[in-house]
Amino acid sequence: MGLSGVKFMSDDLAKKKEAWLERLKREGKTFDPKEGHRMAWRTMQNRTRREILAFVIGGRSLGDIKERFNLEDSGLKLHLDMLESALYVENVAEGDMYYPTPLGEEYIMNVKEAKK
Repeated sequence: MGLSGVKFMSDDLAKKKEAWLERLKREGKTFDPKEGHRMAWRTMQNRTRREILAFVIGGRSLGDIKERFNLEDSGLKLHLDMLESALYVENVAEGDMYYPTPLGEEYIMNVKEAKK
């Protein structure tokens, strides 16, 4: 529960996040919460990246993202690299499909709650 008594994350998302963090650990990737917050703050200041994160819910191809946001390859790479570095999206299916990570889903959920 948050400070105001509002639940920030569903139980399903909490379990998904825990499993995802365990997978990162098994893959030898580390997650430093302090650095994660700093990176997320820098990354999510950009409106296009916030919109890309919301757009990839359910999975989107590289081509879908490029077309929707009318980005050149270099701009698309910059935005997706930053979202991946912040651990908010990950690509699967040979690098063509992008999905939000549990951290990305949590961010989206918190933004929606804040707007209520």
